[in-house]
Amino acid sequence: MIELKAGCVVLSKAGRDKGRKMAVTCVEGEYAYLADGKLRKAASPKKKKQKHLQLTSQFIENMQEILLSGSADAQIRRILASDTERISKEGE
Repeated sequence: MIELKAGCVVLSKAGRDKGRKMAVTCVEGEYAYLADGKLRKAASPKKKKQKHLQLTSQFIENMQEILLSGSADAQIRRILASDTERISKEGE
C-alpha cells in the first residue's frame, strides 16, 4: 500500500474517474477521500481504496487551510491544473 496523507496529489487507476488527477483530503484506513474541485467537490469527496490510486510527485502543503477556506474548490482546481512539482504557501 502506498503512503498517502492529506495534500498528496494522485491519479486514479480504476473506475469512472480513471486517469483523473485528484487531491487527497483525508485518509482513513485503506480508503482515501479525494477532491478535484470540479466533479468531486471538497464538501463531498470521493471515497476510494488506496490500491486504486497512483501517487504523483505533487504535494499540497497547506491542504487543511485550503479545505477550511471558502474557495477550496477553486484553489484545488488551480493547483491540479498547474505543473509545479511542489506547492507550498505563498511567501515561504
